[in-house]
Amino acid sequence: MDNTELILEGRNAVTEALKADRSIDKIFIIDGKHDGPIKKIVSEARKKNIIVNFVSKDKLNDISVTKKHQGVIAYAAAYDYVDVKDMIKYANDKGEAPFILILDSIEDPHNLGAILRTANIAGVHGVIIPKRRAVGLTATVAKTSAGAIEHTRVARVTNVARTIDDLKKEGFWIACADMDGELMYNVDLKGSLAIVIGNEGEGVSRNVKEKCDFIVKVPMKGEITSLNASVAAGILTYEALRQRDYN
Repeated sequence: MDNTELILEGRNAVTEALKADRSIDKIFIIDGKHDGPIKKIVSEARKKNIIVNFVSKDKLNDISVTKKHQGVIAYAAAYDYVDVKDMIKYANDKGEAPFILILDSIEDPHNLGAILRTANIAGVHGVIIPKRRAVGLTATVAKTSAGAIEHTRVARVTNVARTIDDLKKEGFWIACADMDGELMYNVDLKGSLAIVIGNEGEGVSRNVKEKCDFIVKVPMKGEITSLNASVAAGILTYEALRQRDYN
């Protein structure tokens, strides 16, 4: 895996990256640019479900490092993504019940990196993140993960709710982390399991929460009623690990 975050600038660079099926997080194009090469880039990006943002020339100039962007800049993932099925196969090959974390729009790269680190140490088989309104596998995420990004399978999906439906068809139980739930010690976290962690400000979105089989909460005794997303993920992950391997 390539461990540097790539900013690809110029029509040829972005076109060749698309041809090579490189993992691209998003593409920025100057608003109003609709000539042939740009149309081709937009068309290929949409075929691959890559986010395309049309922005002002000033915005693109701010992003550009080379100042020779030719109206198009792409952010390539620092690391390659896998398919959700790869996570399930990985668990099955190890003879273990699949255990997955689903992150609903985590935006802070330090939180994502910390979650990947915990996930790897706790034996999680994979982490699922959405393509939109969420941080991808950037260099900051890689650094914060302290090397865990090299060994932790990450899938990037277009629709988290639909992915949950697919996991249910594979026999998964889906747990949602939320303060309205049942105390984590009283919930069965064994078997094929996915735990959904919400974003830093709003928690798990309503449409995703409705898809979950049960809601689980971390015990809290102080005056503050919320935890950092990576801390909550760590606590719940280790309770699941305790139940699955040490009970």
